[in-house]
Amino acid sequence: MTNIHTETFGQGKPIVLVHGWAMHSGIWRAFAKGLAKHYQVTLVDLPGHGRSGAIKPFTLETVSTALVGAIPNEPCCWLGWSLGAAFVLEIARRFPSRVNKVTLLAGTPCFVKNDAWSGMDVTVLDKFAESLQQDVHTTLLRFLSLHIKGLDNQKATLQELKTLVFETPEPSQHTLQQGLDILKQADLRDVFANLKIPVAVILGRLDTLIPVSVGVKMHELLPDVALTVIDRAGHVPFLSHQEALVNAVRRFMDKG
Repeated sequence: MTNIHTETFGQGKPIVLVHGWAMHSGIWRAFAKGLAKHYQVTLVDLPGHGRSGAIKPFTLETVSTALVGAIPNEPCCWLGWSLGAAFVLEIARRFPSRVNKVTLLAGTPCFVKNDAWSGMDVTVLDKFAESLQQDVHTTLLRFLSLHIKGLDNQKATLQELKTLVFETPEPSQHTLQQGLDILKQADLRDVFANLKIPVAVILGRLDTLIPVSVGVKMHELLPDVALTVIDRAGHVPFLSHQEALVNAVRRFMDKG
């Protein structure tokens, strides 16, 4: 069984935070501790990331199974950021008794754009995949720079993000490549549209990876979704707009 690293803070309604591609749970520990003033917050490292053991293959099925196995057997709100959104939706699909609310933070059920959907340009993912073959570290630095593009405090936020990300060893090239494959191939729009539990989507208006326009598409799929757009935020609102993000999560958690 894969060893999954977790950390838990606070008391109250349980929330599980699932991070994104190439990251680890330490990147949003400060945000988690702020949220933990109101709830019980558990951070998990994806397999092969941070302090969690690797898993092969790194797929929606294997990773979602590993994450659920690492969390106490009770219904929780699962919050997925970026790639983490795909795992949260897969958990909601396969383990519905373990999920009572879903929050997608700078995430979407389908990451790549097409004629009917706003999303990431698939060529961006292809370029990252090609770059991984040459130099993992340089590829990750390029990826991090996209997270803070357009922010008022770009330089400081990028430095903070770099410091946090590289606290732990980088994931393997194999794990990173399979994570990109999920971003490129996963289409969970049917899962999202058929959720029967409360769902929140929180987006940054300046996000260059997940366009804010995708919020309209998600609202069309699921009219009851609680949609929040944080002005002047990019892809890492837990660093740049922590108070606004905590407030958005609290509004969702305390409703109903």
